[in-house]
Amino acid sequence: MRIALIAHDELKDEMVEFVTAHADALGQCELVTTGTTGKRIADETGLAVNRQASGPYGGDLQIGAKIADGAIDGVVFLRDPLTAQAHEPDISALLRVCDVKDVPLATNVASAELLVDGLLGEA
Repeated sequence: MRIALIAHDELKDEMVEFVTAHADALGQCELVTTGTTGKRIADETGLAVNRQASGPYGGDLQIGAKIADGAIDGVVFLRDPLTAQAHEPDISALLRVCDVKDVPLATNVASAELLVDGLLGEA
């Protein structure tokens, strides 16, 4: 199972907490991340991650391309809905390709819990 993990700056702590809480299940997956999120996950949980560029430098688009190629099974993207992002078009493209390719997408911790339960059989 290949899971993409992305978090805006304001939500990186929540992402690390989420991954830590589900480390056993997520440790059995190939984790694909954007740059800074992946560094935090690897440093703080010890899990192996396949880091792409940071989101503003094309990481969202790199993960979107993997989704388009059928190489991602689910996405946890903890988005900050209250802060404007300079790379908003890239974010929109990532969300759109998830819909087009019918890839499960969680954008907050509550939906991420459901995604992990549904894809990995753990809540």
